[in-house]
Amino acid sequence: MTLSIATLTLRQRIAQMLLLGFRGCHAADCSAVLRDIRDPGVGGVILFDRDVSDPTLPRRNIESPEQVRALLAALQAAAPIPLLTAIDQEGGQVNRLKAAYGFPESRSHAELGRQDDTAASYREAALIARTLAAAGFNFNLAPVVDLDANPRNPIIRARERCFAADPEAVSRHALAFVQAHREQGVLCCAKHFPGHGSAAGDTHAGFVDVTATWTDRELVPFQRLVEAGSCSAVMSAHVFNAKLDPEYPATLSQAVLTGLLRERLGFEGLIVSDDMQMGAITQRYGLQQAVERAVAAGVDMLCFGNNLQFDEGIAGKVVDILERAVAEGRLARSRIDASCARVLALKGALPAA
Repeated sequence: MTLSIATLTLRQRIAQMLLLGFRGCHAADCSAVLRDIRDPGVGGVILFDRDVSDPTLPRRNIESPEQVRALLAALQAAAPIPLLTAIDQEGGQVNRLKAAYGFPESRSHAELGRQDDTAASYREAALIARTLAAAGFNFNLAPVVDLDANPRNPIIRARERCFAADPEAVSRHALAFVQAHREQGVLCCAKHFPGHGSAAGDTHAGFVDVTATWTDRELVPFQRLVEAGSCSAVMSAHVFNAKLDPEYPATLSQAVLTGLLRERLGFEGLIVSDDMQMGAITQRYGLQQAVERAVAAGVDMLCFGNNLQFDEGIAGKVVDILERAVAEGRLARSRIDASCARVLALKGALPAA
């Protein structure tokens, strides 16, 4: 199905650039996100099992396979344009669809990397992809293609999220992971560009500087996926690297996202931000500055997980910010159009679109 940007207002085009988290396991509990899906028409939703900002909630969005299927069907039914329905289902510790909720067990990237059998990685990814497709998901925010480059990394290495230290090994397993998902009609998003594996800090918690540890070997898996035509989407990292940009972290850096990813690596697909509510962004930038800067840098889809902090009105606030930025000349309308067109092109590649 071909989805056209021509009939969309500026506000609707901006809304397509939002990947939004929300609270609720059943449609009856989701009036706010249903409103945002209908008008202005957010482009995608992301589900979580735990609510980080309110641990007293027993469940965030996930209780059982049947419940998730019904929830996503209700959200899709409300959408004037088909939604990207996203989740972080990497396997292992980063695994929202847990066995405790009735979903299959999953293996981490690190476990698969230690086995170093791409056929096994393919089979594991196929199981994940079949599980996602059956539940109504069409967008897995995986694989992680960061290198195992720092034994003290608290968020990648410590959580067994990387296949290997060798970029070519990472590339092989990532290609198998993506292929298995494609065959089940599920899109993938490689993360975290330009590489989070050498970091000694966690961007959820605050500023992380990889200037002294990052090397361009960390680009290799992204390059291999692009060369193979297997890369539908790439997620930016919030890491700061003065060698690449002396002022901004990668998500807000035109040098990194446009100069390096688009121009040097030749990536033409969708650039998705890591969660814009993570500490590396919120502790240093206000919402307006962060949103405007990210889009100017080249981000096509802004992720607001609405989980680290919860704001029921965040979608409207972000759309207002970008609409004003265009009206006041800080952001070219063509920049919005290019991103919206990429979102619609990705949706057009989905079996259900």
